[in-house]
Amino acid sequence: MPIRPVASVARPLARSLLTCAQRPPKATRISLISAPIAFPTPRLSARTMSSSAAATTHLPNPEPSPAGQVPGQGKPNLHLYTWGTPNGYKVSILLEELRAAYPEEAKNKLAYDMIPVDISTNVQKTPEFLKVNPNGRIPALIDDSQNKLDVWESASIELYLQSQYDPDNKFWFSDVKGRSDALSWIFFAHGGVGPMQGQAHHFYRYAPLKIPYGIKRYIEETERLYSVLEAGLEKGNGWLAGGKYSVADINVYPWVRSYAWAGIDISKYPRLGKWIKTIEERPAVQKGLTVPNPPRAGTSEEELEKIAADVANWKDKAEKELDDEKKKLEQEKAQKSS
Repeated sequence: MPIRPVASVARPLARSLLTCAQRPPKATRISLISAPIAFPTPRLSARTMSSSAAATTHLPNPEPSPAGQVPGQGKPNLHLYTWGTPNGYKVSILLEELRAAYPEEAKNKLAYDMIPVDISTNVQKTPEFLKVNPNGRIPALIDDSQNKLDVWESASIELYLQSQYDPDNKFWFSDVKGRSDALSWIFFAHGGVGPMQGQAHHFYRYAPLKIPYGIKRYIEETERLYSVLEAGLEKGNGWLAGGKYSVADINVYPWVRSYAWAGIDISKYPRLGKWIKTIEERPAVQKGLTVPNPPRAGTSEEELEKIAADVANWKDKAEKELDDEKKKLEQEKAQKSS
């Protein structure tokens, strides 16, 4: 007897719970102020609902970076696999900063193209992409000058690019304390801000059931982490490490700039708010945020709610399509065995 898909059993219960669940009262919700949002609305796809199912599509061909080329730029040496998320923007921002700081290298060693990995299609789960990143996540990088070396995990890519292409330490430090502080902030963001704010995004914007406990837990933890950043900026004269703009700042900026999406009131963190504005005014940062596509800007709570509703509808449709596909596969298997 074919096993009934879990999704088909769980859906009636989920819908029943969804009918009974209510969004937290307006008075208990954290007020938002306008902020740049780092997430484009995903395209509809059943594949996104599965973390392991391989997509039917293939990786697209490399494209020139929308950030533009410098005069005399040659064949790309670096190949960036990315999408419009905070982790993706970390790498494209650093690449553009390095290209601006080393204009001659921008023509050759720092010349790069991009492969847009639309994560809403689960193309990141194809064998083709898993050869580049066995974890099936973006971003990833291939360096032709190092025998097509592949590097994955956003912080790892940032540290690799700095070590290979920032000989003057324009975005790093030559002293032990500077390096140690920068690494501490990078790991703090990689293991703290990113995961916790990602969960805040999920429970506050995406989750089909508005669970007050989940919303409160992850927003408050993100706020605690923001308080740590606020204190760090006070101690570091406006920067996280060594008193200057560095990879430590670039690494966490794409997450913090999307504070409103996580339900955070940035006015409670004046130094952090000033830090965001200072960084976003940098031309290289503005270029990096166009790769592979510009982030959506939310100017009101209504706009943010609409984006979240679009994603919720997309997820519901995706789940149904996955369920239908599982049933079809079970029917085909039953026919072959009969």
